[in-house]
Amino acid sequence: MGDPAQRPLTYGEYLRLDRLLACQEPRTGAHDEMLFVVIHQVYELWFKQILHEAALLQRRLEDGDSAGTLSTGRRIVKILKTVVGQLDVLETMTPRQFASFRDALGTSSGFQSAQFRQIEAVLGRRRFPASDLRDDEELQGAVARRSLMDSLMRYLSAQGFGVPHAVLERDPSEAWRADQGVQEALLKVYADESGPAVEVCEALVDLDEGIQEWRYRHVKMVERTIGAKIGTGGSAGADYLRSTLFTPAFPDLWEVRSQIEETVVHGR
Repeated sequence: MGDPAQRPLTYGEYLRLDRLLACQEPRTGAHDEMLFVVIHQVYELWFKQILHEAALLQRRLEDGDSAGTLSTGRRIVKILKTVVGQLDVLETMTPRQFASFRDALGTSSGFQSAQFRQIEAVLGRRRFPASDLRDDEELQGAVARRSLMDSLMRYLSAQGFGVPHAVLERDPSEAWRADQGVQEALLKVYADESGPAVEVCEALVDLDEGIQEWRYRHVKMVERTIGAKIGTGGSAGADYLRSTLFTPAFPDLWEVRSQIEETVVHGR
């Protein structure tokens, strides 16, 4: 046989399909368990890509790369829409079909997704259960690094929009708090509709909205599948998910909207 390195690379070899397609191991004979496994594995692949893109998004923001930021931000939003769309497939499974294999899930739960916790940290979440932080070095690192909002502030400062110095020098391991000085800078951004900074801010609003849409659809999927029951792994199920709704990652970008209307109406 010839040197493997000299052979033409096949589709299956490049994608490691032998390993990938061996990862689906349902624990019961229930037909619908395979769908449940595949959907959730695909979620994790998309979460991996979101984290990959978010790291680039932050670099481009901090480099002042407006065009690159828009391109990457829009890609993440498209991925989020795909993730939400996958719920349509999962919702073809009835509560009875889910019940046919639910016991086999044991203590596992989607709330244990390490990658989604990292996405939340990139978006600015800083409070996690102590056990999550203790056992996950990557999450510890994500919590200590700047969030997307911190990176946006550096981008806007470099564009000349007067972001308060205290905001630029704040401890990134602390939770982001809405800031009047930031909102004043954002008002200046939105007053110049011809500049790229407006589009950059709107791209982050789209991203924030995409995460909120995912949370809402996730809530409804859980409700239609298990109702008000305790979730797998002892989680609070739909009750917990509802508590995360309508909590934006970038509060200043939403709060400033009412102020923009006032400046237009009153000619400020």
